Formats: sequence, C-alpha cells, structure tokens
Amino acid sequence: MPVLDAIQWNNLLTRFPTAHLLQTAEWGEFKAAFGWQPLRLANETSAAQILFRRLPLGLTIAYLPKGPLGRDWKNLLAEADEHCRRKRAVFLKVEPDCWEDEADWLTLKDYFEGWVEANPIQPRRTIEISLAGSEEDWLNRMKQKTRYNIRLAQRKEVVVEHSNDVNLFHQMMITTGQRDGFGVHSLEYYQRVYEAFAPKGMCVLLVAKYRERPLAGLMAFAYGQRAWYFYGASTNEERNRMPAYLLQWEAMRWAASRGCAVYDLWGIPDEDEEVLESRFSEREDGLWGVYRFKRGFGGQIRRSAGGWDRVYQPLLYKLYQQLIARRRAEG
Repeated sequence: MPVLDAIQWNNLLTRFPTAHLLQTAEWGEFKAAFGWQPLRLANETSAAQILFRRLPLGLTIAYLPKGPLGRDWKNLLAEADEHCRRKRAVFLKVEPDCWEDEADWLTLKDYFEGWVEANPIQPRRTIEISLAGSEEDWLNRMKQKTRYNIRLAQRKEVVVEHSNDVNLFHQMMITTGQRDGFGVHSLEYYQRVYEAFAPKGMCVLLVAKYRERPLAGLMAFAYGQRAWYFYGASTNEERNRMPAYLLQWEAMRWAASRGCAVYDLWGIPDEDEEVLESRFSEREDGLWGVYRFKRGFGGQIRRSAGGWDRVYQPLLYKLYQQLIARRRAEG
C-alpha cells in the first residue's frame, strides 16, 4: 500500500469531496510544526492521514482524526497497524468522520472489534448549519432572537472585515480566555494555521469592528462541501452591539461562497438535545455558554461516532490514560 506525500495526498482527496479538514495535507503539515509527523496511506477504496507524536524511549502515539476516508477500511487499518507497530506506538486513536445515527455506521463499527471505545480528542457533539437555499432561508431557520441580534449589529454600525492580522486575533483570544476561563493557543499556533490554509482560500479571519475599533473575531475553514468554525474571540468592549452574531452570519456567507453545503459550529456539551434545551439557561460551565449562543442559528445537533483506540502496549496505555486524566483534573 503506497505512502503518499502532501501533493499526492491532496490529489487523491479530490475523490472524497466530503473529506474533513483534519484529513487534508495542509492540516498534516501544520501539525508537523508542533511535533506531529503525518503518514498518508491509500489503497483503491480508502485512505488515511495518521499523525505520529514521539514519546521518550523511542515510543510514539498515533492519531487518525476524522478518518479513514472511504468505507472499506479492513485492509487500510491492517496496514496502519503495521506502521504503528514499526513506529512503536503505544496506541492508535481513530476518530471516524461519521455521525453515530448514520445508517452505515453500524457496519463500519465492526472494523473496531477488539478496540477500546475511548474519549475522542475533537468535540463529540456539534451543530451543523445547512447552507441550502437563499440567505433569507437561512434567517428563517434561525431562532427569532438570533435574527434580531444579527440585524441589531448591522443597525448599531458593526462592520465585518476580512483580516490577516493574526496578532490582533490572538490578543482578543487572550482576553476571551481570561474572561471565560479557557486555555488559549500561542500566537505561533494561530499564525501557522492561518498561513497553512488562508493562501489556498481554505481559511478566513473575520474581524467585527465599530468605528474602526475591533470588537470580535473568528477563524473559519472550508474544504470541499463543508466549513467549520474553529476559533472565536471577543474584547470586553461594546458587547451590547452583538458583534459575534454578525461575525457568524458573515462566516456562513463566506462558506457558501466557497461552495460549502454545511457550516459546522464545532463543539457543544455532549448531552442529549432534551437535556441541552432544558438546562442551557442555568448552566455557564464548559461549553454551555457557547451552546446558548450557537443554538440560535438554526442548525441540527449531531453526535460523532466517538473515539476508538487500538492498544499495542497495555501497561503504557494505562499509564498514559492516567496522566491525561490527571492533567484534565488539574486544568
């Protein structure tokens, strides 16, 4: 089974128009700057970009985010198995790009017999917004309050501009992290991800301003038929002008201009919709605050197939899981 370079891989991806952004060569090259090495495998029916991270003593961990591509994974996963053993992986984590309510997931799940069902790294539950129809159709699918806030921002002279000022965006991220209590990536992280995707039209940095003063920003990505909202930030100024609502509206318009059919808001609490709707007004912790915001855009709540670990070294795997659990408890 051939191992592909970045150019060969992106040529192959033209066969998979619904592939996830995390399976693009650009994502692999971006992650390589932060200690992950991509390995790209393909056969006649399926393909996978696997990321390897070095550990002490010549060990590695392996991660296959939002893949494999295709639907016949038996031979591909067997080949991945061989590479993982050769690279002394403690385990391989696979997060299939499948929704758990998809009809064919029950069949695909058979490929993971003998694996460990484990927590995914990417958000398990999200909201997908359909970009079908006209912009008026999008508005009609939204909740009334969200429509109102988009128009309010326009009336209150908020304007949204395309930007390449990643440093400004990072400063807003720091402000948001301090205010809302979450960790923020380094300036280098945002700069590199922007530089990996923006020149190819796969990323946009939008900044909402009022009288030239920046109020909020977001970074969205597009590949094939799908778009994703990964990073968002705001200052503490003029929040009554609802800049975040207008930002998302303009991101949806940008995604549609790129030919995308859906816009993924990327991450809400992993609870059933009944629980989400009954508790969002009283919860502020974790992703609950962003769910209150995201629910208004009229999307569909989706839950991924989760994460599946192929364990090669059980004792080290157990120690690794304990370390991750401790870090989460401390964080």
